[in-house]
Formats: sequence, C-alpha cells, structure tokens
Amino acid sequence: MSGARDDADKVDDYVRFFEALTPETIEDLEKVATPDVRFRDPFNDVIGLPAMRAVLAHMFEQVDAPRFEITHRARDGDVAFIRWRFTGRLKALSNRQWDVIGMSELRLAPDGRIAAHIDHWDAAAQFYADLPLIGPIIRLLQRRTGKIVQSR
Repeated sequence: MSGARDDADKVDDYVRFFEALTPETIEDLEKVATPDVRFRDPFNDVIGLPAMRAVLAHMFEQVDAPRFEITHRARDGDVAFIRWRFTGRLKALSNRQWDVIGMSELRLAPDGRIAAHIDHWDAAAQFYADLPLIGPIIRLLQRRTGKIVQSR
C-alpha cells in the first residue's frame, strides 16, 4: 500500500517545511501544498499559494526569530493533526517573547499534498491578553468567565 506511505511522507515533508521555515524557503510551499491551499488561523483566512506565502512573509516582518516546533502528529485517512509550539519576539511589542501552543488540522489532497491548513489556538489567552490596552480587559473577562464556569 504505497499510496498511504507516500501521503505520510508528504505530511512529514510539510512538517519539515514549517520546522525549517525561513524567508528564503517560503517559495518552496508549492512542493508541499496544493495551488488552491486554504490557510486559516485566528488572524487570516486565505486561499491559494500566493496568499499563504503572503501570510508567511508577513509573519517574518512582524516577528523576530519565529520558530515552529512540531511536538505531536496523528493521522486518520485524508486528515492529519499536528500539535506545535510557536516562539518568536513580537516587533510591535518591543520584541516581547511570544510563545504559542496550538494544533493544526491538515486536509490532504489526493496526491498527498496539503489542501487545507486550519490552525486552532487560543488567541485571547496567547496573544490579546498580552496587549497593553486590551490585555487587562481580556484578563478581566477571563477571570469573570472562569468564576461563572467554576460555580456551575
């Protein structure tokens, strides 16, 4: 059953692409993703290689030393899941360290390349709560919501 092994190799290729991502390697995206790839995270929802490349290039403009570490993988048919840790320093926030734990749902095309990459992570707790103006409001809402949930 070489097709399943080939698909696993393509998921591994995609993981390696993200773990070794640099501004110079963004163009290699077409080797691991389909031309009409969909990429969605808490900030973006785009379709196509050019749009996804633009998102990745923007990340390098906004974050110093961004790095992805894939910690876990799972696969079921044409869907793969990866758990990851993203680190870097946010330029807009005086190079404040940013550390995000998240998960991505990857949909595979028939040729094994990635047709959709949907990120799942808590932007309120892992990004907005650290912002100077809205952070205190987010943290207050989290505390109040937590108390409501705890009292049930």
